[in-house]
Amino acid sequence: MQATAILNLALRYVIQWDKPKALEIRFEGKTCIEGLSTAFTNPAIESGILHCRALLEFLGIKADSSSHTKLSVREGKRRDDLVIEDFTGPNGKLSKITIAEALSPYDGAEEEAEKALARVIHVANKGIAHSTIEVIEDPEDRRLLEIASCGVPTLVINYFYTRMGLQVPSFQLKSRNRNDV
Repeated sequence: MQATAILNLALRYVIQWDKPKALEIRFEGKTCIEGLSTAFTNPAIESGILHCRALLEFLGIKADSSSHTKLSVREGKRRDDLVIEDFTGPNGKLSKITIAEALSPYDGAEEEAEKALARVIHVANKGIAHSTIEVIEDPEDRRLLEIASCGVPTLVINYFYTRMGLQVPSFQLKSRNRNDV
């Protein structure tokens, strides 16, 4: 889930900035890498998107094959996949989540939540995992991916950690608010 937190952080920076910023990475106080912020934001966003897709598929949610803005429930699994149904919590075997459950934690409109979750899967499938000519550009991508980056960890916490009776691991990042950048 830490990758989803990094995705969220990188997206917030990209949304806030009008252009890439200077980047400097230090190890033990010594500058080792210099360049543009895209050296951090681009791979952080791509990695986070792939992790969101993997976590949603783990929970039982996939993109609807007929629409890049709709979700459907994963039918089965590959022989070597590890999915939520493979776990048993204190109240019994866990099951895939429904689309209604996937959308219920979102405070906004259900349509927006579904579009955000479907969008993160679509971008992962058609733009990152393998390049295709079927990537459908959406002018709302950054905002929708930011929504998904907040929603996916909530789903994992609600429907996996809580149902398993497990303590939620610390995954949020400590970052400095930099309005001057």
